[in-house]
Amino acid sequence: MIPAAGVFRKRQRTTTTRHSSTAGIANSSFFDITQNHHRCSPTTTCDTASLLFNDASTADVVLRLFTDTISSPESSPSVDSKPISDLHVYLHSDIIRRSKYFSALLSDRWIGNVHPQSPSQEQTTNHELLRLNLGVPPSPGSIQNHLTVLELLYTNDFSNAVESVSTALDLLPVALELLFEDCVRWCVSYLEAVPWTEEEENGVVNLIPFLSEEESKELVARVSPVGENACEEMLQGLISSAMNNYGNTAFVKAFVGKILRDVSSRVTAKRVLEEAFRKSLKTVKQSLEDYSSPVFRGDHNETEAIQRLNLHKASTIGKHLLWLVERMIELRVADAAVREWSEQEAFTADLKRAFRDDALRNIVPGLPAVILRCTSKLAHAVCAGTILASTQVRRKLVEDWLPVLIICKDNVSPASNKSLYLELEETFLQIISTLPMSDAQELLQQCLSFSTRNVEDCPHLVTAFNTWFRRAAHPFKLDCPYDSSDT
Repeated sequence: MIPAAGVFRKRQRTTTTRHSSTAGIANSSFFDITQNHHRCSPTTTCDTASLLFNDASTADVVLRLFTDTISSPESSPSVDSKPISDLHVYLHSDIIRRSKYFSALLSDRWIGNVHPQSPSQEQTTNHELLRLNLGVPPSPGSIQNHLTVLELLYTNDFSNAVESVSTALDLLPVALELLFEDCVRWCVSYLEAVPWTEEEENGVVNLIPFLSEEESKELVARVSPVGENACEEMLQGLISSAMNNYGNTAFVKAFVGKILRDVSSRVTAKRVLEEAFRKSLKTVKQSLEDYSSPVFRGDHNETEAIQRLNLHKASTIGKHLLWLVERMIELRVADAAVREWSEQEAFTADLKRAFRDDALRNIVPGLPAVILRCTSKLAHAVCAGTILASTQVRRKLVEDWLPVLIICKDNVSPASNKSLYLELEETFLQIISTLPMSDAQELLQQCLSFSTRNVEDCPHLVTAFNTWFRRAAHPFKLDCPYDSSDT
């Protein structure tokens, strides 16, 4: 079933020579042939260029087009049922033989097999009108589409006849049915060259199986990716371009973020984002390592220039890293990122050394905030349950990154980043409350720097310690699930 033009029977076609099987024609329920002795014009020979479509005065073939009612095997058509449409078209055998279907149908072998003639009949054949019956699918416009293709046998005016995708999709099934190769090629070439709507694309895809491999090659290439990982490769390219190829990356990143949200396969998005995250984190780590442990050369100016390059690279890639973290959390695919972020003891050691350096704060003042925002986003996702992290991951996340937060508070413009510091402090304290009390005891003692001169300014710290001491004062015991003295 082809939506563009209803049901049609696919004739036997090959890539090189497209001969229609006469046996197949004989078995077709669409066509039958009769001959009668209605005389046409006395004209017996004429130039095919002068023959006109549907000209009864010169025609030697009359084709009856009627709507063919296709019934299911379980039902039978009513004897009183009438075709929706029924008309006669006057044609010329010399013209319609351009259709290989008609050519086979009008061949001496076929006509001779169906209607053997005596010598006396052969003498009058030139003045006989050959009658053909063609049933067409009962779809809207089917009769008109057949008339258009039949007229194209005469005019070859494909450029005016095929002026839209919908027209090409309507005419192509008819051209395939009648084995009108010139029309098939034109319709296919038109479809190759113009854009489609989604509905039109569905029509093209439905027609592709009826074309030869050579004919459909360009159409197939247009709707079929080259490899199995095409979507993944495309997303990788988009993410890479968004991070590296545009001066104003904000709008591009916003668009790529939408594409990632709309991707049907969450697994694909997860793999792509995790790969980009690992590469970006590796670059930032290497840049900070090179800055913290430089290879000194003879020229001090050259060493200083390299140091600046390392810091700028870390800052630039760090911003991309933050964007990746946000996308992973948004799509709920940040599990691997949290685990990896919690295993960065060497990286956090480099950060602590670097963040104490006045030169870093002068060259890339925004780098500490970017790194802490990555930490805060991941830690908050863990705390909110968006990412279900193990006890080991939660403990290491606080253990390794808490000292970095403390260094930043002491050395990096605390006033401008106060809200970030407070947010991360509270998140760390909430994570600590989820750990075994022995781990919480150790980590809470490192959080005293969260306190301020006014105790009322650090309620999150007060709550964390009160929670720990409450649990310590009323330990849970398996043999005593509740304390009767409290009731």
